[in-house]
Amino acid sequence: MAFGDGGCGGQCADRLDLDFTMAFQPIVDVANRAVWAHEALVRGAQGQGAGWVLGQVTDATRYAFDQSCRIKAIELASSLPMNGARLSINFLPNAVYKAEACIRATLAAAQRTGFPTDRIIFEVTENERVVDHDHLKSIFNEYKRQGFLTAIDDFGSGYSGLNLLAEFQPDIIKLDMELTRNIDTERARRSIVKAILSVCEDLAITPVAEGIETADEAKTLRDLGVTLMQGYLFAKPAFEAVVTDPKLEILTA
Repeated sequence: MAFGDGGCGGQCADRLDLDFTMAFQPIVDVANRAVWAHEALVRGAQGQGAGWVLGQVTDATRYAFDQSCRIKAIELASSLPMNGARLSINFLPNAVYKAEACIRATLAAAQRTGFPTDRIIFEVTENERVVDHDHLKSIFNEYKRQGFLTAIDDFGSGYSGLNLLAEFQPDIIKLDMELTRNIDTERARRSIVKAILSVCEDLAITPVAEGIETADEAKTLRDLGVTLMQGYLFAKPAFEAVVTDPKLEILTA
């Protein structure tokens, strides 16, 4: 699959010859026992992991790859039984040169496939070193203006921490697995997560807990007030498919 300029103002003249697809992992609502969203995760056409795919992306092809991932995620999701769930897409802020121009292909794909824009979430990972925070803020503001939801992924693990949150407030924060791992047995992690949840409540931000692998972790987070969770406990990513029946029975107690 070859990707060229795509309207990037000449900033992605190099072509990306890479055949890739998506897997989808559910974000579950443990309060309503339902799938709240599906996160699109890039995979090689033969099932290779995200690292394999990303390792073939260069600075010259970053824009084309970012744009193509959005389109691929929307096109695939529109053909799957989403049942009203949201679609979460990771984006590369350093690949976006001008938000209103870069979003055109996304809007066109959503219109072409009939996927509602208010059910699309754009995630930026805190691990992505963002040189220009004003630029990222302008991206988020434009995405919100267009009706998309915004999220900071891997919150608590990256370069900026709370400084990132102080500069702009997304709709969603995804708590990194390093914060949620063993939260049922480690007091320090519980205290930190409680503080973050207090900030989220004050700023009207929806928290999502990532990397949940045990029932005790899930129950502790639920008791702290987190109702949206993601992790292998509920379902692994499904290759070119969505999981419509994640394991929620473990939280009946």
